[in-house]
Amino acid sequence: MPEPRFLVVRLGSLGDIVHTFPAVSALRETFPSAEIVWLTHPRWKLLVESSGLASQVWAAETRSIPSLRKTIEALRRERWDAAIDYQGLWKSAALPFFGGVKRRIGFSSETIREFGVPVLYTERVPCSATHIADQNGELSLRAGARNPVAPFTLRVPQVDDCGIRDYLQQLGLDRYIVLSPGGGWRSKCWPPERFGQLSQLIRDSLGFRCVVNYGPGEDDLALAVRECSGGADPVPYNGPLGPLMALLRNAAGIVGGDTGPLHLAIALGTPAVAIFGPTDPARNGPYRTGDIVLRAANVVTTHSRSDQVHPSMLQIQVDEVFDALRRRLGVPA
Repeated sequence: MPEPRFLVVRLGSLGDIVHTFPAVSALRETFPSAEIVWLTHPRWKLLVESSGLASQVWAAETRSIPSLRKTIEALRRERWDAAIDYQGLWKSAALPFFGGVKRRIGFSSETIREFGVPVLYTERVPCSATHIADQNGELSLRAGARNPVAPFTLRVPQVDDCGIRDYLQQLGLDRYIVLSPGGGWRSKCWPPERFGQLSQLIRDSLGFRCVVNYGPGEDDLALAVRECSGGADPVPYNGPLGPLMALLRNAAGIVGGDTGPLHLAIALGTPAVAIFGPTDPARNGPYRTGDIVLRAANVVTTHSRSDQVHPSMLQIQVDEVFDALRRRLGVPA
């Protein structure tokens, strides 16, 4: 009997892919010789490859008609035992549907936010777990995995690791803390001015300089952090994925909100302090024990996007975050 062939669909984004790795690892653990083809966005191909979980990684640009047509044609040429849509959006569910995959596993309507998507699945899984990584694991169980999740390891390309070490050496940075002030939508971001004050406390009290990681369109955040950092002189960093992985893995710790770099750093083994507000850390928080999550009491969870900082983020003070970081690093008071 031939080994099973699975199509895994998780197109993006960074943090969501990281939270899919435990479920796909469980699939790989159960079927070590299976052909697992992971369909993702071109931007995240390197990330998926770094997990070593997929036999092949296919990239599809969902905003490109030629790319979609090519992907669907490729799907139709292959034999599949099942497609597992860990994303739960119309664009992710449609690919195996139009690709002719007969068995299509996805979330039931209680879990999915886009109305009507489950109509494209042949098997709809109601979730009992809270964290998204465990919910993903419930899909793996339906596909035949023995366990819902399993450990995984991300490999950082050696060229990127050497490159970031050289870069940091030129700056005179040996041990450092990464600050990640961004987060896609600003309402779930802690104010950059407070990150600046935090970097000064870290420099003065712990002796670490900070590296401020920021993404496209977040230049103003990095600038605001620097302007409010006193003499702490944090280093702004905006690099591609491979060097970013090396930067995060070699850091002494990271402080950030509900953002991809935070979850990636945790997957790479870096100690973390997570600052949460409108999004629920029970569902989207660090998927590892030991990390510290800060969230104001009695916050009403919402995924409504806004350009204004959510009031709950303003309740979390700089001293509180610094104390959490000190404890996470095991530094005595």
